Amino acid sequence: MPFTAAPLLPAGTLSRSAQPVLATGDGLLLRPWRAEDAPAVHAVFQDPLMHQWHIRSADSVEEVAGWIEEWRQSWAAERTAQWAVADEDTDRVVGRVALRTIELGEGSAEVAYWTAPDARGRGVAARALTALTRWAFEEIGFHRLELMHATANEPSCRVATKTGYTLEGTKRSAALHQDGWHDMHLHARVHEDTAA
Repeated sequence: MPFTAAPLLPAGTLSRSAQPVLATGDGLLLRPWRAEDAPAVHAVFQDPLMHQWHIRSADSVEEVAGWIEEWRQSWAAERTAQWAVADEDTDRVVGRVALRTIELGEGSAEVAYWTAPDARGRGVAARALTALTRWAFEEIGFHRLELMHATANEPSCRVATKTGYTLEGTKRSAALHQDGWHDMHLHARVHEDTAA
């Protein structure tokens, strides 16, 4: 049975070319993950704050190496796209930003991010998310990007607001974390929104 609307973004929109390196213009690079990033990611996931807001834990550098291989392969599958956020001068990993739940036909995805403990408070997440959002809308042609975070995660809410993601509502009891069910704020931007 045919669809009544053509897909906004055809299959191959992402995978037909290599995953790009994106510059924030202020000292950060969004680059594809590398195998040698595993120790840095493992160290980030030892932080108690990561355990509070993320559902994954990392027991070993080898386990994280497997994640990174999955992240690297996900570009070709066009279901997720993961970037390391690195200091432009030192190449040190200071965070991660991603498009998840990519639906090319609808031109939609969910954005996600985290920041390394020693890089927090410097606007890393907001700077990286701004660069990713600009690329997704202007270079690729996505129509809608969503962002969800636990309602109790006030720093994440500040990142969403600072980068122009409008709060659309609360999804009640929508995510299971180690301490139980969390209500989640749903923020979004659409292509027509004014740039942050």
